[in-house]
Amino acid sequence: MDKIIEKKRWTVKKLLSIAGVSAFALFIIYLLVFRDTSSRLYVDKDKMTIAGVEQGRFQEFIPVDGVVQPIVTIHLDAVLGGRVEEIFVRDGAQVEEGDKILRLSNAQVELSHMQQENTALEVLDRYQNTRLNLERNMFSLERQLADLEYRLDFAQKDYLRKKHFFEQGVISDEEYENAEREYRFALRNFEIGVRTMQHDSMYVSTQMQQINQYISRVEENINMLHQTIDQLIIRSPIGGQLSSFNVERGETKSAGQNLGQIDVLDGFKLRARIDERYVNRTYIGQPASFDYGGQTYNLEISKIYSTITGGAFEVDLEFNSEPPAIRRGQTLQLRLQFSGVADALIIPRGGFYQTTGGNWIYVLDASGSQAVKRPIRIGRQNIHHYEVLEGLEPGERVITSSYDSYGDKDRLVFR
Repeated sequence: MDKIIEKKRWTVKKLLSIAGVSAFALFIIYLLVFRDTSSRLYVDKDKMTIAGVEQGRFQEFIPVDGVVQPIVTIHLDAVLGGRVEEIFVRDGAQVEEGDKILRLSNAQVELSHMQQENTALEVLDRYQNTRLNLERNMFSLERQLADLEYRLDFAQKDYLRKKHFFEQGVISDEEYENAEREYRFALRNFEIGVRTMQHDSMYVSTQMQQINQYISRVEENINMLHQTIDQLIIRSPIGGQLSSFNVERGETKSAGQNLGQIDVLDGFKLRARIDERYVNRTYIGQPASFDYGGQTYNLEISKIYSTITGGAFEVDLEFNSEPPAIRRGQTLQLRLQFSGVADALIIPRGGFYQTTGGNWIYVLDASGSQAVKRPIRIGRQNIHHYEVLEGLEPGERVITSSYDSYGDKDRLVFR
């Protein structure tokens, strides 16, 4: 009798097949999920700069070069053009206010001045003659009024005297009436003379005011003409040292041309050029400093020149205290400050910034055998450090040298 043999459910072959499929599935999952797919590059550690992330004191500033200049500089310009006829002083001389520096000649200007002056003098002479005639008329009216007053006084006294005699019956009616008639006639003439004098006085007074105004105006024009011709003589506007004065006799100078300058050497200032990127962050009173002779000297911006040339604008800085022993034309490196000193997370400046723009950096792992790319955010900066706002912790180490040869790898493995 045959015996039924039951088929085994879990055979060795089946178990091996299941194990193989499972292993393959795990391998695929590993490839998709767990395997490190980041790009890497093997580099030499001794060819890079590694720095630590620190919590320290930070101040934002930029370096600028300041050129030493006199505290006050006045430029000498030729107001009128002309030929150099006479030079009174030379470059480098000490001059006082009002001292003659040089004399120009300009035939056209001088001829025009003579013609205008003659015309003005003729007008002035006419006005003065008119004023003289008005004054004479007033004197004549005053003499006439004085004569009328004399006649009135004479007629009045004669009338009163004859009236007394008439009342006593000493004189006739005709003689009395003639005296009375003469008195009334003299009184009437005197009253008319007074009104005429008053009317003419008002008219003459108005005319005299206008004439005097015209005369004053003409005299001012003549003075202006004299001042204009006097501008051919260049004088020092202030006391100081004459510099940049390179003029020779016989040269022709055009109107507005610079001839030199007067430097007041009582003090110094610095003139610096600043990149136009900082134009909106620069202000009057902004502090700056520099080290010289083992000491730190402080300054502040006193003037900002708005014109931008060559991607930069200029500022003047004045000392807050006694300046050091410096000379005109000397160049000093300044630290122009944009913030005060404060605690911040900082890393040293380096070439990495040119590649990453401060958006990421390579950070060393705990073992120090590799560095991993990590996003960060950088804020302010100065010539020594960057301020880190996000992405790093104190004590971590980062690569700050140039990344030009690393491409865009996610990981750097040290050899």
